[in-house]
Amino acid sequence: MDSTSLNSKPAPPAVNKWLITVAVMFGAFMAVMDISVVNVSLPHMMGTFSEDISAITWVATAYSIAEIIMVTMAGWWSALIGRKRLYLFSFGLFTLGSMLCGTAVSFPQMLFYRVIQGIGGGALIPVSQAILRETFPQEEQGMAMALWGMGVVLAPATGPILGGWLTDNYGWPWVFYINVPVSIAGILMVAAYVHDPPYLRRGIKRVDWLGIFLLSVALTTLQIVMERGEQENWFDSRMIQLGAAVCLISIVGLIYWELKTDEPVVNFRILRNSALSLGATMGIVFGIVLFGSTFILPQFTQTLLGYPAFDAALVLAPRAMMLIVCMPVVGRLYRHVEARLLVTFGIFVTCWAYYDLTQLSLSVGIWDMVPTLLVMGVGLPFVFVTTSTLSLSTIPKVNMTDASSLYTLARRIGGNMGYALTATLVSRGVQVHRVQLVSQITPYNFNFNDFQQQAAAFLAHAGLNPAAIKQTGLALVNLLISRQAAMLAYNDVSWIMGFMFLATLPMAFMLPSRKKIAQRQKEMNAA
Repeated sequence: MDSTSLNSKPAPPAVNKWLITVAVMFGAFMAVMDISVVNVSLPHMMGTFSEDISAITWVATAYSIAEIIMVTMAGWWSALIGRKRLYLFSFGLFTLGSMLCGTAVSFPQMLFYRVIQGIGGGALIPVSQAILRETFPQEEQGMAMALWGMGVVLAPATGPILGGWLTDNYGWPWVFYINVPVSIAGILMVAAYVHDPPYLRRGIKRVDWLGIFLLSVALTTLQIVMERGEQENWFDSRMIQLGAAVCLISIVGLIYWELKTDEPVVNFRILRNSALSLGATMGIVFGIVLFGSTFILPQFTQTLLGYPAFDAALVLAPRAMMLIVCMPVVGRLYRHVEARLLVTFGIFVTCWAYYDLTQLSLSVGIWDMVPTLLVMGVGLPFVFVTTSTLSLSTIPKVNMTDASSLYTLARRIGGNMGYALTATLVSRGVQVHRVQLVSQITPYNFNFNDFQQQAAAFLAHAGLNPAAIKQTGLALVNLLISRQAAMLAYNDVSWIMGFMFLATLPMAFMLPSRKKIAQRQKEMNAA
């Protein structure tokens, strides 16, 4: 027997691709869901830990900071310890963090445990995408990304629903305990069915400590600025000014250093691939739209329509159901229809849904919104599945985890921007529209005079004296103005989201064609 055969590693055993899919999707779904699942539980945690709303939001922020750092470093860690080991270690750490979060008895404990959970959850998302890309043959890449998309896109929508139900029926700790049995099942399946391919990059000669430091500082300050900006009145706050300055300096320094060093912790060089850079840019917009609507629709139904937390979260259910139906359909269509046409169709359909949302009023109910959300659930998969597939279609397999990390990072940053943007637009929009509406309250306004007369008659019939009638009538006018101003602000956000999505249309036509992808893949196989 020659030395070559002695040193060569045996090929990993063949495993059913569907078992691998189920195994890795457990982790991706749970990691993404835990970004939003705690949001409806925060008011309950305020009572447990005796903290105000400004402090308690750090429960969500701590997880997001830790997770987004690990998302970015997933490629580096997989080279350091192996991708399967990284996935199993991360899944185990996520499970441990979930158990600890449920047992937290103090606020500092909760924050520390959420950081542990976030560190564990971060690598699960990009690594699962890379594994699925390599598990499915080239002609089924669209279906692979459809299955991955069902996890990472459905999770933010189902998180608030599941979190609201668990919190109302069992208490907030079960928002974390529910992760444990699912995670254990996922760990066992990954251990049994997932194997590292022989071509993966192995070993790190030198640890990029400066890159790790700059990355941690950049993403931490970015997350803090995004999540705390609205509460701190953005750049009127010294904290936000300082955080933004540190973030900008760290990002510039990180890019310069990572392009210069031989073994970077973040491989920015692969962004020279035009398909990846275009897909990542579109991923930012997709994140803004998806997470922004996930945030704003329950807020609208809860604050203006008066729905309880669980019922408000259910408003996203029609969209989630349509996503489940349409994602596999898009995955199959990807094999037969030009991908750029699929993306274009998805953009127009999603814009149509946002146009419908601009027509909402205070008289709508959830059932009035169902057709619009079903339309949005049709459009989003055509964009997400197709761009996810195209973005990584011309990436060499050895760089797949690095590329998946950057694509996931873009979508997560977009999601953070979506939360921050919608909250700011609603807050500022309410102020602008309130000033406009108040300016119409004059003795010469027929509608105002008619409302006053009707309100006075109703209040007099209720037994109020003339002084109370006047004061209560003005209070009713003020309440009506505030509600209408908020409604107009929500409609403005829908206009802006729709136009942002429409602005990605030129990028859709710049994505690689099927012929170009086939040519590039042929070149990579030859090399």
